[in-house]
Amino acid sequence: MRKKVTIIGGGACALMLGCELDPLKFEVAIYEKNAALGRKFLVAGDGGLNLTHSENKVEFIKRYTPPGFITEAFDCFSNEDFVTWLNALGVETFVGSSGRIFPVKGTKPIEVLNALLSKIESNAASLHYKHEWLGFSENNALVFKNSKGTMAVQSDYAIFCMGGASWPVTGSTGHWAGFFEEKKITVNPFLASNCTFKINWDKKLLEGAEGKVLKNCAITCAGSTHLGEVVITSFGIEGSGIYPLSPQIREQLKHAGEAQVVIDLKPSLSFDKLLEKLSAKKITTNFTTHVKAQLNLSDTQLRLLKHVVSKDDFLDIKKLCAHVKNLKLTITGTGPVADAISTVGGIDLLEVDRFFELKKMPRFFAIGEMLDYDAPTGGYLLQSCFSMAKFLSGYLNAKE
Repeated sequence: MRKKVTIIGGGACALMLGCELDPLKFEVAIYEKNAALGRKFLVAGDGGLNLTHSENKVEFIKRYTPPGFITEAFDCFSNEDFVTWLNALGVETFVGSSGRIFPVKGTKPIEVLNALLSKIESNAASLHYKHEWLGFSENNALVFKNSKGTMAVQSDYAIFCMGGASWPVTGSTGHWAGFFEEKKITVNPFLASNCTFKINWDKKLLEGAEGKVLKNCAITCAGSTHLGEVVITSFGIEGSGIYPLSPQIREQLKHAGEAQVVIDLKPSLSFDKLLEKLSAKKITTNFTTHVKAQLNLSDTQLRLLKHVVSKDDFLDIKKLCAHVKNLKLTITGTGPVADAISTVGGIDLLEVDRFFELKKMPRFFAIGEMLDYDAPTGGYLLQSCFSMAKFLSGYLNAKE
């Protein structure tokens, strides 16, 4: 007789589980509070569906904080395995210039989602939309609310895939935390990750720099460096260049109330090379024009330098070059959790075993962004969700 598996939530983890749990062994039911599966999956794909990253496996796993908890799952289903799996479903991919992996051009996110849903349908999984999870009954049945009232669901296995607390419009609110705390399971507070970071800019800077991009920068915080670009906003700074430093920034904010980041505006040029460029030609125009031309600085880079650097330092060639290579900025906070791309916090990793089973609640599992770990943008978060779900599917398929 087939065992009953109840999946709570309809995001990336649930999609993979629905595709991979053996239909000959399990009767799978997915309960989603929205009217369709994969809502955040589709919203994230509006600007291009970044499925995973092409980075080599050794470096890939280091992107997670902490990396240890997901190593076994990633070894089971790596970024390379994910691409092969997608290809088998008819979803062809390509590697972008940044190393990120996308569906081939012309393929819409909804087409990728439909390929997954088609696989789930072929596995005869039942889909229950507009079913909101309300917690546990006295005997640990799952209680749901739908248009007809409430209902209790008993199953052999329950797998929670409810996401974190970012992008509440997609259904990720973190409201589930209290239900687990009632079961004496530690749930850590949700914090913003891959988000905008607060910097107290001068209004004069924002008049010409708000919304402008600093391209090809190297940004460092607490010894960690990442290459990318950032956008200056009225709130502070955001973008692919600073998102991966979220763990280091949050740690400094926690202990010091502020975080120090350093931007190298010209990572491809050494200090000596910059100095050589500024000294090579006689100044025939005003000094600012000379600096801009010789160092090939954008208007935004120049504005930022003049905002941060004192006039005396700006006019001193050696000190100016030092600032170009090490422009110090102070971050005083993060943007709202609801506006963040992802969150940390959630179920403490010590509460689950190597197969993501809750130690205090056998036969109940939690995977994906519900767990307290961090992943940068660039396909790493989505890969982690698919890796955990594939790994758990394999474990349950073998167990039964």
